[in-house]
Amino acid sequence: MPGYIEDRWFKKGPDGKRSIPTDRHGKGKRYKVAGIPGVRARSFPDKQKKAAEAWLIKAQADASKGEFVDPRDGNILLRDYVEHHWWPSRTGDPATLSTVSRRVRNQILPYLGGVPLRQIKVDTLRLWLKELEGVISPGTAVVVWGYLNNVLDCAVDDERITKNPCRARTIKAPTKPPNKARAWSRDRVEAVKAAFPDRYRILVEIGVGAGLRQGEALGLSADDLDIEGRVIHVRRQVRSVDGKLVFSLPKGNKTRIVPMPDHLASRLHEHMTAFPPHEVTLPWKDPRPPETKVEAKERAPQTHRLLVVNRNGSAVRANMWNEHYWKRALTAAGVIPAPKKVPRKSGRGHRLVYAAAPEHGFHCLRHTFASVQLDSRENPVAVSKWLGHADAAITLRVYGHFLPEADGRGRQAMDAWFAGVPVTSASSPDAPQDGNPQSVPAVPLPRDEGLLPDDGDAETVTDQGEEAA
Repeated sequence: MPGYIEDRWFKKGPDGKRSIPTDRHGKGKRYKVAGIPGVRARSFPDKQKKAAEAWLIKAQADASKGEFVDPRDGNILLRDYVEHHWWPSRTGDPATLSTVSRRVRNQILPYLGGVPLRQIKVDTLRLWLKELEGVISPGTAVVVWGYLNNVLDCAVDDERITKNPCRARTIKAPTKPPNKARAWSRDRVEAVKAAFPDRYRILVEIGVGAGLRQGEALGLSADDLDIEGRVIHVRRQVRSVDGKLVFSLPKGNKTRIVPMPDHLASRLHEHMTAFPPHEVTLPWKDPRPPETKVEAKERAPQTHRLLVVNRNGSAVRANMWNEHYWKRALTAAGVIPAPKKVPRKSGRGHRLVYAAAPEHGFHCLRHTFASVQLDSRENPVAVSKWLGHADAAITLRVYGHFLPEADGRGRQAMDAWFAGVPVTSASSPDAPQDGNPQSVPAVPLPRDEGLLPDDGDAETVTDQGEEAA
């Protein structure tokens, strides 16, 4: 096999037996392993010839299988690898990239950034996870763990480390605890709506009456409304990218059409009479200056007549609106406690700090819309399209228990089976023709108050109230 060990302190004499000191005798490392194709030479100190021989054998074997990873390449600090190798290669939605950057720089690099890649072991990750406890929520820990896992996977692919410690069997990755979202009662919706200034009440109507996400409601234009056809065209959303507002396609890059109830049509007409739609111009998807003609075309600003704008005539920024209006309305409706007065860091006076309430976000209106539709026996496939879900399976997984008497019918069918009573339907050929099929009398069942599992479709809310991408 190719490869050899060179003794740089001694050379053979003319007779081939004696060892003669070289000019480098006593200077630097003594043994040099070289001659392996595709492998950089490596030197070892005096008295470490056995280590040099062992490394030569391993390097030869790994190189022959195409699996050689030079441990010296793993000496790069995690911070340097992220900033100069991993992050520059990231592509995708700008808002998502902004979220990833923030999480990596706030929750990973301050703790692990100064550690060389090859020194990040399982015990290192255990200590890191322990430090994160109490700093971020379990749900955020799951997301951050995924980012670190991707970074280390890339380091393996870049042949800087041999394996990813995140995938070790002895470490338990963070898990997201069961998150229950709540479909609100009509009284709660009305109480929250009443606490808003007139110009913002229509957002509550749109959320609960059409199931739009918050960004979609903020990006709704008068031109998206078909009052006569009683439908809403959901074509865009307003989001924040690196602190700047942009227009972009709805979540999943999917436009859709949602039915418009008569009540919502009436309220939209009243709102537009009191607050005429206002033209707002924002970049499309990415606020950064374009560097190519293609980017210039893709990011060209668009102008839309938005139904809801702030008092300055600008698009509403979701995180600010959540803090200053949504949480204030939740407090007025008794959903969350009153805010605490906290002294300002600079200047006099106090500022109000509301409790974090991700389970009571704008998305509750969307849950309420879905629960009402399914409770009325609307087709789940149609509801899925109105919500903009990827498929009906997501809708059923999240909202399936809102289908009326789903468990009740199953229990009645089993009771009928045990009792020997035929279970038939009006469409069955065995159904009695007098219109009175035999069945077990229905037993009134307690209805769920509106708890449902979170499908990950809801925009999570940070401590500052900002929607996560």
